[in-house]
Amino acid sequence: MTRVYIADAKREERSALRLLLLDLQMEIAGEGTDWATTFAEVPTSRSDILLIDWDVLPSTPSAALAELRVACPSALVIVLISPLDARQQAALSAGADAFISKGETPERVAEHLRTVASKVSIY
Repeated sequence: MTRVYIADAKREERSALRLLLLDLQMEIAGEGTDWATTFAEVPTSRSDILLIDWDVLPSTPSAALAELRVACPSALVIVLISPLDARQQAALSAGADAFISKGETPERVAEHLRTVASKVSIY
C-alpha cells in the first residue's frame, strides 16, 4: 500500500486529501500543518509520497526541498499549489517530482495521485 504524508496548514484541505487518499486505498503516513512539523516527522514516516502545500514551504523552497530529498531520498514529492502560475515552474525547479493544483476536481487530483503512485518503488 502506498504511504502518503500530507503537509497542509488548512484542516479542511487535509481532510479532503485524507478522504481522497483513503478512497484510492493509500495509507496516510502522517500529517503536518507547518514546515517544522513536516520536516521533523517525514523522515520517520516511511512515506512513499510527500504531498506538500506550497504555502507550508519556508521562504527558500528549493533549499527546503533539497534537505527533504536528503532526509527522504526515495520519497516522491508532490507540491500542491493554489493558482496555476509561475509557482508551477518554481515548484518543479525547487525539486518537486510533480505538482497538483488545488483548483483541480477530485477526479483529476486522484488521477495525478495514481500516476505518481505508479512510480513508487516497491522493495
